[in-house]
Amino acid sequence: MAFQPIYDAVAGRVWGYEALVRGLSGEGAYDVLSKVSPEQKYRFDQACRVKAIELASRLFPAGEDLMLSINFMPNAVYEPAACLRATLQAAARCSFPTSSIMFEFTENEEVSDTAHLTNIITEYRKHGFTTAIDDFGAGHAGLGLLVDFQPDLIKVDMKLIRGIDASPARQAVIAGIVGIARELDITVLAEGIETEAEFLALKATGIRLFQGYWFGKPAFEELPRVHQESVLSSTA
Repeated sequence: MAFQPIYDAVAGRVWGYEALVRGLSGEGAYDVLSKVSPEQKYRFDQACRVKAIELASRLFPAGEDLMLSINFMPNAVYEPAACLRATLQAAARCSFPTSSIMFEFTENEEVSDTAHLTNIITEYRKHGFTTAIDDFGAGHAGLGLLVDFQPDLIKVDMKLIRGIDASPARQAVIAGIVGIARELDITVLAEGIETEAEFLALKATGIRLFQGYWFGKPAFEELPRVHQESVLSSTA
């Protein structure tokens, strides 16, 4: 697993880290996931969760109240309560609080059974996990997902982010998403930030959580430093 920082621009600190799967030779998540057959999805999903928790419990500094964000595949979850057993056992074994774990599912994986997804979210919240939609605005369901259920957080897809400082259309769309999220009491995270101009344009909309290469690239089995100097000069 590699870890990429999520930055809280209001608090001026790292909010948490997303765990990203990597191959044995450093292959990216897409290459790894493309090799996982449908029959292996469940076991792979479970193994990734356990690995992420084990590593985070070792790498996260004590007392800093950091969140660990883990991706999961809704179609690999056959029964929510049963599929959480390994996760809960790993958290207990590593003394890692469930309140510090966020599960994010991607819009890019089509979920035909929204009732099943709602059951997953309900079960996860029962155990204190935070829930999030990844790649929001670029997947199968779009705003329809927010009608069926409301996660704790949405991660706005980088396709809506790229070049937003020079795009009135993107600015309007993001402003709309932020407004809807505010009405539904959902936190917004902007991912894929690559420039200072993108960061400032998004911060001006009221978004406080950010992720992207401009803040820090994923580091293999270690916590990368946030480019604090760049961030602080932009918020001064």
